[in-house]
Amino acid sequence: MPKIVDAEARRQEVVQAVFRIIASDGLERASLREVADEAGLAVGSVRHYFASSDDLLVFSFGTVIDRIAGRLESALAGVGQASAGSPEQDAAVLNLLGQFLPLDEDLAMDACVWMAFRHAARIKPVLAAEAERSHRTVAAVVGRLIMLLSPGEQDAQETLVTEAERLLATMDGLCMHALLQPEWMTAEMCSDVLTAHLRSLTAAPAAS
Repeated sequence: MPKIVDAEARRQEVVQAVFRIIASDGLERASLREVADEAGLAVGSVRHYFASSDDLLVFSFGTVIDRIAGRLESALAGVGQASAGSPEQDAAVLNLLGQFLPLDEDLAMDACVWMAFRHAARIKPVLAAEAERSHRTVAAVVGRLIMLLSPGEQDAQETLVTEAERLLATMDGLCMHALLQPEWMTAEMCSDVLTAHLRSLTAAPAAS
């Protein structure tokens, strides 16, 4: 009797092999053959689910975006449920921002893969659509966070956009620094920087 294979589970096994390769050796090594070897599968088995390396990379990029977006949306709900300006809200905001950063093994894997795909999209047109979706998805969450933290500035659109971009730039910089210099930019240091940035957001004067 032929073995029944869960197609979605097999795709995720292959994607996890892509992630491991990117984390250890970079995205350039993530060919169908290398991924098949990493996953312990025949190349033909991988081709059954992904016709080409490009198909595999696009699907993998989409997977990490969805994983990060799911965590961000869940964390954002926690911010909205907390009382404005309360210690509980501060903790919820720090939890949300921590989803961007390599603070544990799983988050580090996703952050590394996410950054690698975003950089690769600059020169790989096949990744451009997912890169745009990644930016819009994250920017939307950050924009909603800024609105929650700045209830008195709902009409100051320019101020809100500026603060959202400032926070996005801070998170990108922290993520890259933590990936490249983990001995210095530890989880504790990331938390300290995030706390300082949060204080600057909540202390910002209302727009006139």
